[in-house]
Amino acid sequence: MSGYESAGAGAGAGSERTKRLLLAGGALMGVSLGAYELAPASVTPLIRESLAVGPSAAGLVVSVMFGTAVVASLPAGVVLDRTNSRHATAVAVGMLVLAGAWGWQAARTGAFRSLLASRVLGGVAYTVVWNAGIDVVGRAFEADRQATAVAVFTASGPVGFAIGQGTAPLVAGALGWPAVFPVFATSAVVGLALFWPTSRGRGRVHGADPPSAAELRAVVTDRGVLLVGGLAFLAYSLYLFVNSWAPSYLTEELALSLAAGGLLTALFPAVGVLSRVSGGVISDRLLGGRRRPVLLWSFVVATPAVAGFAAIGTVPVLVAALLVAGFAIQLSLGLVFAYVRELVAPEVAATAVAFLTSVGLAGAFLAPIVGGALVGAAGFGTAFAAAGALGLLGAALAWYAPEP
Repeated sequence: MSGYESAGAGAGAGSERTKRLLLAGGALMGVSLGAYELAPASVTPLIRESLAVGPSAAGLVVSVMFGTAVVASLPAGVVLDRTNSRHATAVAVGMLVLAGAWGWQAARTGAFRSLLASRVLGGVAYTVVWNAGIDVVGRAFEADRQATAVAVFTASGPVGFAIGQGTAPLVAGALGWPAVFPVFATSAVVGLALFWPTSRGRGRVHGADPPSAAELRAVVTDRGVLLVGGLAFLAYSLYLFVNSWAPSYLTEELALSLAAGGLLTALFPAVGVLSRVSGGVISDRLLGGRRRPVLLWSFVVATPAVAGFAAIGTVPVLVAALLVAGFAIQLSLGLVFAYVRELVAPEVAATAVAFLTSVGLAGAFLAPIVGGALVGAAGFGTAFAAAGALGLLGAALAWYAPEP
């Protein structure tokens, strides 16, 4: 036996109830992390007033977590493949609680740089929990249900975003805006309380030695992994571009109120709760485990809805376009994390997931910035058309995607 702990009888070991509780615990941690990440966006005016910073600096309180994940994800995955994902999750939740308390103290005293540093720590914790959670959940379920289970876990992201955006002002009103950091950070402990006992024996690959440096390098140079990484980059780019610039289009070009534009745009990520799970279910149940058709149709359907968005002049049709584009794009986001695990050996699966996370979030980080430059230079029509071109590129890549 190697130093890796036994996973019982493999993915099929353990009762169905235990697996469901494990998945529920992982999803609850994901919801808490998503809420912690996005909650400051809903209290930005309070942050600016209290800390005397401009809009860009206030936005950095949110975006610094994306940047941290881009840098930290791959090293985190390498460490996870050489240690224990279950133990790493517990340590990361502890780091998140510390980051929440640190952020609260820094916000109360007006220490902006210290607040950003606390968010960097929170971003590292988020990255570890996300990658380790996918690793453990993917290992817990049999191959014919793995994509569905991982998709349910990833659907916790938009749920957390919605909860963070919707309840952060309430928390701020009751406890002061600095309280949004510890409140959402400590809520992850509830998920860990379910995840910890039900994930016992699933933190490492059974009977395998820790991967060598050559095996880890092979993951990030594997053609299939690189291709799926490209798909993740394009899907996240489309996702964040629409999230970032659809509200501005609705308010500046169609003269909707800021509240109405934000509410309508919220439909775009909200539909992901359904579509991320649907991507796994369709692949597992209807397509016999094939992944390529779901990815292909995800980009094929989303492309015209995004490319033609700025040419639509009526609100009902825009709402339909947001729903279609949001559902289609997030079919990919719910599936790629299960997909990339299946392209590599189990003992380096966490590295593959971490690589995908890093590349995907790089797209999330860059898309709003590049999109803003296009909007400023050439207008909304050109910017949305360029986003549509990314969708076409995604469809072309998906056409050549290998089946696991």
